[in-house]
Amino acid sequence: MLRAISFAAVLLCCLPSSGLCSETARVSDATQACLSCHETVHPGVVGDWRSSRHSAVTPAEGMAVKTPGRMVSSETAPDDLVNVVVGCAECHTQNPGAHKDSFEHNGYDVHVVVTPEDCATCHKTERAQYADNVMAHAYGNLENNTLYGMLVKSVNGTLSYDKGKLAQSEPNAETNADSCLYCHGTIIEVGAPVARDTVMGEMEFPVLTGWPNQGAGRMNPDGSMGACTPCHPRHAFSMAVARKPYACKECHNGPDVPAYKVYSASKHGNIYASKFTDWNFKATPWKIGKDFTAPTCAACHVSLLAGADGEIVAERTHKMTDRLSWRIFGPVYAHPQPKLPNTDIITNKNGLQLPTTLDGQPATEFLISSEEMQIRRKTMQAACLSCHATDWVDGYWKRLDNTVAETNATVLAATRIMQAAWNKGLAQGPDKGSPFDEYIENIWTEAWLFSAHSVRYSSAMGGGGDYGAFADGRIFLNMQIRQMKDWFDLHAK
Repeated sequence: MLRAISFAAVLLCCLPSSGLCSETARVSDATQACLSCHETVHPGVVGDWRSSRHSAVTPAEGMAVKTPGRMVSSETAPDDLVNVVVGCAECHTQNPGAHKDSFEHNGYDVHVVVTPEDCATCHKTERAQYADNVMAHAYGNLENNTLYGMLVKSVNGTLSYDKGKLAQSEPNAETNADSCLYCHGTIIEVGAPVARDTVMGEMEFPVLTGWPNQGAGRMNPDGSMGACTPCHPRHAFSMAVARKPYACKECHNGPDVPAYKVYSASKHGNIYASKFTDWNFKATPWKIGKDFTAPTCAACHVSLLAGADGEIVAERTHKMTDRLSWRIFGPVYAHPQPKLPNTDIITNKNGLQLPTTLDGQPATEFLISSEEMQIRRKTMQAACLSCHATDWVDGYWKRLDNTVAETNATVLAATRIMQAAWNKGLAQGPDKGSPFDEYIENIWTEAWLFSAHSVRYSSAMGGGGDYGAFADGRIFLNMQIRQMKDWFDLHAK
């Protein structure tokens, strides 16, 4: 437990734009003990924290702010935390009994991995929303799906060639952590402590496997799922960073999820690149037309938006699907968003862990209704209508619906060729093995995982120029299907 209850008054660099900080921001004795060493050992970490809102505002001051500008959603905080700024100890000594990675360090029980449960001390609503978010379940959604596991192996397994035969091994944990699980998250497990020589003498530290990782669905030592740091990187945990598209780019850059590169090529991305230095990324609520003049990823999917008069246009949410009706990311077809964030429970009528059959029939009991799709569509459109006329917005959605229908139809053509190859024994299908590890299966996977997604993202994100046509778009989708047909005709003789 955090042993120091008294507080030291320490003058810190206040955030002039926050309007919240006291003349003297109070730092706990425990955090001051951390700073006394780590300011020298890890000056980058401490410098980043000193630039943060956490270093200048106490939970009490944050909770005193009236809505809608309030950023602290919890109504209370522990007595020993409420009147000090949020420093090292306030994060790294929270909930010590739950943290398997807690260890004794200079008289304090410290844990390495700060989790959403720790952040929930002040950000209760955001933590609850994120827990209901598909991103928080990203590890299980990948690792607990047998088909996806086969896809991971086909990507990450090491190939070998011997005596005319090609073989592929199971990928090891480090390879998976370096690729798919970088974004999906790893399981952080705690091993026996080791002694290390430090500038402060010999100290013992726990050994963590699956670390480092800041994946969206990370499985934490306290049993929680997810991480706040993919969007709010430590140790400033800046809202301004999270509101810029680069935060999303880290995992959403394609070709499987080409959101960032499509955004960069779109008119919205063009305006952002030209004008973002004039925008205010720290305001809450974020006023359309005043604080920014074109949407970023956060504006469309997360942020609390208001008009110039302060009227709320869209509520803040950390459940990323609240404004999404279509799930334009397959597999294998675009479909209504899942009802629940743990998509590994989805089973289609053929017994596969997919939201549709391979013929495109949706597993409706696991997907949102058409009525819910309309509610989410209107929530998203409220933001669009703040800049665009109704006929523009209606025309945009008409194109998106058309794109979903026509890409699904095109992917169906590819899948029927694939099924014909499986039926003739020219490749192993999901009933006999992996549907992802043979040549024609690789082409089929590229068709729906890369090309169809490029077309849909281009349509969904206000236009990405060539990404709907030539840059990984429709021309490649059609080419892949013709390539599959030629391969099938040649081998079916």
